[in-house]
Formats: sequence, C-alpha cells, structure tokens
Amino acid sequence: MNNTYTSLVKQTFHFPQEGFDRGDDGYLEYNGLDLKELITKYGTPLKLTYLPKIGMQINKAKRLFKEAMHKHKYEGEYFYCYCTKSSHFSFIVEEALKHNIHLETSYAYDIEIINRLYQRRKINKETFIICNGYKQKNYTSRIAKLINSGFKNVIPVLDNKEELIAYKKAVRQPFSLGIRVAAEEEPNFPFYTSRLGIRAKDILEFYVDEIEGYEEKFQLKMLHIFLNKGIKDDIYYWSEFNKIINLYCQLKKICPELDSINIGGGFPIKHSLGFEYDYQFMINEIISNIKKACKKAKVPMPNIFTEFGSFTVGESMAHIYSVAGQKIQNDRECWYMIDSSFITTLPDTWGIGEKFLMLPINKWENEYQRVVLGGMTCDSHDYYDSEEHINEVFLPKLKSANPEDIENKDPLYIGFFHTGAYQDQISGYGGIKHCLIPSPKHVIVEYDKNGKLIDWLYAKEQSSQSMLKILGYLR
Repeated sequence: MNNTYTSLVKQTFHFPQEGFDRGDDGYLEYNGLDLKELITKYGTPLKLTYLPKIGMQINKAKRLFKEAMHKHKYEGEYFYCYCTKSSHFSFIVEEALKHNIHLETSYAYDIEIINRLYQRRKINKETFIICNGYKQKNYTSRIAKLINSGFKNVIPVLDNKEELIAYKKAVRQPFSLGIRVAAEEEPNFPFYTSRLGIRAKDILEFYVDEIEGYEEKFQLKMLHIFLNKGIKDDIYYWSEFNKIINLYCQLKKICPELDSINIGGGFPIKHSLGFEYDYQFMINEIISNIKKACKKAKVPMPNIFTEFGSFTVGESMAHIYSVAGQKIQNDRECWYMIDSSFITTLPDTWGIGEKFLMLPINKWENEYQRVVLGGMTCDSHDYYDSEEHINEVFLPKLKSANPEDIENKDPLYIGFFHTGAYQDQISGYGGIKHCLIPSPKHVIVEYDKNGKLIDWLYAKEQSSQSMLKILGYLR
C-alpha cells in the first residue's frame, strides 16, 4: 500500500488544480511560482502576495455578471467595488484599481486613503466611493469634504437615521444617499437583528419624513444589504435577499431617484482543495430574482453594486512556515512546531476557527501522519488541528524511510494559502505581537512594466528594536 502524502492527496482530491501543482523538483508550485526558489532566497516565515491574482478575481466576477445580465436581458448596470477593510495596503488597492473598479470605505481614515489615491491619479472624481459603517463626526466631516471638493459619486450609506443630520449641515452641494437595511441574523446567531443599518419597517416612513421633497439637496440612490454568512444558496440568504428587492420595488414607486441595490460582499474563496461553489449559478439567481420582482412590481431594474473584499484579495496571499521541530506528547498527539505563530500571523484560525487551504511545500513522497501544528507563543490556543474538509491534519513525516534521501536534510515547509484578507488588519501589522513574536518578512510578486514576473521584499522581518521603541524602552 502506498502511504505517501502524494497518494493521500490524489485519493482525496482532483490534483493538480487551478493555482496548485508540483514542479519537476517535487516542490509545490503556487500560481506557477517556484516556491523553493523563493524560500531559498528569502527564508521563512514568509508572507507572499501574488498581485496578478487580484485582477483575475475581479475580471472573473465582471465576466460572470455580464454573462448573467446578457442571459436574462437585464436592463441595469453592474459596478464592482473593492472593500478596502479586507486589506488597506497601497499595492493591493492600486492593483485592484487597474481593473476599472470602485471603492467602499468603512471608517474615517479610509477617506485619507481616498485623498492619496486621487493625488496619485489612481482614481478620479467620477469613481464611486461607497461609505459604510457607523459614522462619527470625524468620518462624516471627511465624507462631506470629499463631496464639497467635487467627488460626484460619493454615496454615504446611512447606518442610522441621525446620520443624515451631519450631511445636511456640512455638505454644500447636491449629493446622493444610500440606506443600509438591517438584516435579520441567522437563527443560531446570538441576536435577532444586525446592529448595522436601519430596520426595514422604518425605511419607508423615514424616506417620506426626511428625504422626500429635498431632491435639490440630496437624493436616495441606493439600498444596501449585507449578510454575515455571505452569498449562499440557502433559504436564509434568499429570504433576506428578496426582502430588500421587495423594499426596493416599494420605494421605487415613490422615489424615482432610487436606482441601485448594493448586495455587499460575501463570495466565498477556496479554503480547501475540495472547494466547490457555482459562482455562475448564484449570479444567475441574483439577476433572475431581481428582474422577476421588478417586472411584477412594474418598476425599472436597478443597477447592482457589489463590495467584494475577501473574494478580491484573499486568494492572492500565502503564509509559508518551516517546521522547527517535532514533539511527541502522548500516544495520540504528534506536534509539528512552526517557526512563527498562528495567533500573530493568522488570527482568524483561533479567533473564529477559520480554515485556510494548507499544503506541504516539499516531502510529498514521504509517508504521512496525523499531526497538530503548534505556534511559538506560550498560549494554549496557538495551534491548528483541522482542515476544512476533515477534522484532522495530515502532513508528511519529517524524514523519509530512506536514510540516504537528500531531502532528509531539509526542513518540512508548510504553506497556508488564500490568506490575503483581514489577517494583517486583525493582527495589527507592524505592532506588538503576543510573546513578541515578530511579523514575518513580506514578499510581493508582480508583473513589471515589461510584463516580466518579479519579486521584491516589501518588509523585512520585524526587529526587536522596532518593538522596544513601541514599548518605550528606546527613545
């Protein structure tokens, strides 16, 4: 019986598949990248961002929406927005903007990024800026300044009724508004209704009392909804989705300016080689449902906005670690200790139990065994013990049965893939880490002006000196 890791993967999944293959040297390749060469050049732990994947994802969504709209003879337009909070880095946002998209913000400081992007000529005053979130004065005042400076498509999405007062006072020219509809949470959620947005039953009355009749100053242009669980083919999603469509139809009859529905983000990304999701089916259903409701209500079909964050950037990044050592703690548990920390580099793994696509980089011809991956901190929660498709982790043994095998001299390298969304934002990039575990070095891979694929070091591994300065030991 063949008990190699290669045989395990091929028995379980179709392999190779998009984005993953093995090179002639036996090492895993990620989007065609020679990971062995990058590890040799930069070492581990290593964060790797492959920028071309961002454009691939954006263009995929645009193509699928275009095909669905053509199929259903849909009369509205589609607008792709990038959700900046998933990754604020300039190289991420600017790469996304190369593909004719728009932006969504969630806090006051996002507006400073908008201003910088405009100064760099990455956006113009026609770019849609969708402003979400519960807004304090420092946020609403920045939004007002954007509008007053001539940005024509800034749409503050009202999270509560009182927010409109701030714009009435500060904005000096006509502007557009959106309203976020507070969705009902899933039955197993601790709360009945999302804390974000305005209750659906209050919106019609709010429009009549506070917005209708002020068309020369501001107009309601957009209804916005977002569901935490994402866009999934189940009763809960379609129930909440159809509520906002019906609300749009009701409002459209008394608010002719209303012309857009924003369905937020929520497209899933691949977190396992066994990942299956029919994007085209879901988009077809979204388009079909909206069209049917509008035809029945005899109102025009709205433009559709999306705010994809994880879908845009998630599959563009990988975290690569070395196994620093093995610990046998009892009869059942074999620990592989990585040369970093899950808590500090992949906080979603312990914070919300997120599972990322995890594969060994080398030693695929070794026998495999069940293991638990442990991080370097002293925290008992710094571990990774299950994959998305099973409640276990299997990895190659550190040494092969052949003592002369040259690979026995190399450590086992492990890659966590599709980690590009939220991890740096949640862990606090460049700050103090648990047990003072440093942030890994960060390498960017992109095409240069001549179309050649290049790699460059964006950030070195965090130094002890930078931490001591933050902590006040160096002045």
